Amino acid sequence: MYDAAEIKVKSGKGGDGAISFRHEKFVPMGGPDGGDGGDGGDVIISASPSQSTLRKYNQKRFYKAIDGESGRGKKMHGKKGRDIVLDVPIGTLVVQKLKAGENELLADLENSGSSVVVARGGKGGLGNIHYASSINQAPHIAQHGAPGEEKEILLELRIIADAGIIGYPNCGKSTLLKASTAAKPKIAAYPFTTLEPVLGVVGVDDRHFILAEIPGLIENAHLGKGLGHDFLRHITRTRVLIHMVDGSSESPVEDYARVNTELGLFDKSLAEKPQVVAVNKIDLPEVRARKAEIEGLFRAAGVIILFISAFTGEGVATLMQETLCVIDETRERCEREKRSVEKFFHPQPRHKKPIVRKEDDVFIVEAPQIARIMGTGKDDAELYRYVLKSLERMGVNKELRRLGVCPGDKIRCGNLEWKWR
Repeated sequence: MYDAAEIKVKSGKGGDGAISFRHEKFVPMGGPDGGDGGDGGDVIISASPSQSTLRKYNQKRFYKAIDGESGRGKKMHGKKGRDIVLDVPIGTLVVQKLKAGENELLADLENSGSSVVVARGGKGGLGNIHYASSINQAPHIAQHGAPGEEKEILLELRIIADAGIIGYPNCGKSTLLKASTAAKPKIAAYPFTTLEPVLGVVGVDDRHFILAEIPGLIENAHLGKGLGHDFLRHITRTRVLIHMVDGSSESPVEDYARVNTELGLFDKSLAEKPQVVAVNKIDLPEVRARKAEIEGLFRAAGVIILFISAFTGEGVATLMQETLCVIDETRERCEREKRSVEKFFHPQPRHKKPIVRKEDDVFIVEAPQIARIMGTGKDDAELYRYVLKSLERMGVNKELRRLGVCPGDKIRCGNLEWKWR
């Protein structure tokens, strides 16, 4: 089942700013006219109804956006790099793999058209027109484009359904889905006939909801046993669970409790989802004879149950009506909770504060906006004057003195290196 994939993405590099001067006949005043580089392209992941699996991302695993073009003379800015959009099925989780071994959820694409930028293109470098001043009217410096971001991304598809049928293998889940929808799941007299979720649409009067049959689980499924995580992962999407119990089992109540235990061990929120409990196979004489006993045992456990026969259709319509009522209640509660949550916007600073550290006998200055400054290579005195003045203004020199810098010590910022005076 292609419901998970791991890919690498890289956004486009920003184009370099241009170092250029105006030289035109009959134009009395020259000056710098180097344009800015274009921003690199972004890598975007978007939910599309045209996609149903993540199969193609298991075949091709690396995706790169286009680099931005460099600036040119006459104040011409470089072209922005083209974005790359990766279409995935609705219901895909987008997770970034971190170096520390932990993962960070970037987005939950549960609506058609929802998208997330997973790798943002590098900013284009500034041309030399930005470095002109009253005391330096012909600057020979510009800025390199920022590199693109490179990330490892995990894609995980989880079905989106209003209700999911859960229960032990062979309790009648496939038969119930077939009886209540037009879906045609595989039905057989052996466990795990369903190896992946199957969806169907249930009609109740003039309304409908999506019903999913979730593959059966067994004890210790939360540890990956049986279909394990493939089963449990998909339940997180559903609003309501139809908990199917085999009425012919020796202990239906214990079966019900074991399934709920597995839900809670995998994710506590799963065990808290609303459930409609249905005891199946009431068409069997031995089950009908135990009906009062089974109902009493569940009532003692504080659980209200419905008796059905997925094979003959007895009680199925009532079960679907009850499920729709619980879905409506759950949806209304979720909407109230969403409205009660206030959103705040926290603007990020344009430039991060420089970081200064010492490695061996070299002082390292991390200031990306300064490290990207470039010169013509003919005379770097102007370049170093600008860098030193900028670092002084940013408080870097004060931090270097605090760390004990001495005359002659090496300072490094990006590809630039000089000695402290």
